[in-house]
Amino acid sequence: MTTPLVLSDDTLLLLGQLAETLETQRPNAEMRDEIRRGRALVLSEELHGPTEAAFTAEQNLLAAAPRVRPGQTRGEYAALLRLIEQGVSAG
Repeated sequence: MTTPLVLSDDTLLLLGQLAETLETQRPNAEMRDEIRRGRALVLSEELHGPTEAAFTAEQNLLAAAPRVRPGQTRGEYAALLRLIEQGVSAG
């Protein structure tokens, strides 16, 4: 039996913000891991400023948001993030 991942309030908020961005801005375009990493940094610093808290929030968001699969669209990835945000797991 696996232990469910417990996400902080910051991580849940940032997952939702990342999903929102991907859903509303070119959802049919290809998703890339560079987008995942870049948006994690931007969103975390928007939330906390350039602080240690932003670094922690970014790392937690990247840990919660899985790597992008080849051929995955931004909309498909956003849907996956919404499931994670809601606590749905494959385990």
